[in-house]
Amino acid sequence: MTPEEVLDVGMQALWVSVLLAGPLLGTALAVGLVVGIFQAATQIQEMTLSFIPKLLAVIITLFVAGSWMLQVIVGFTQRLYTAIPGLLG
Repeated sequence: MTPEEVLDVGMQALWVSVLLAGPLLGTALAVGLVVGIFQAATQIQEMTLSFIPKLLAVIITLFVAGSWMLQVIVGFTQRLYTAIPGLLG
């Protein structure tokens, strides 16, 4: 196994991580921004007001994008398992 192959597998793993985390982090960021603007406008400084909406939005995002995320990780794992003999030999 050459260093280039190791770097390629590592790069693919990082890309899959970005693809899987992106929708969840983007949703949490957008909801946090909206709640932060609402809190600044109303001067309500309640911690649960920012946590609960983000949690609910991430759960909804998991329900909506969960099947796609599962397909991405299963596809990566299958490609990796199929490539193992070529990487070792």
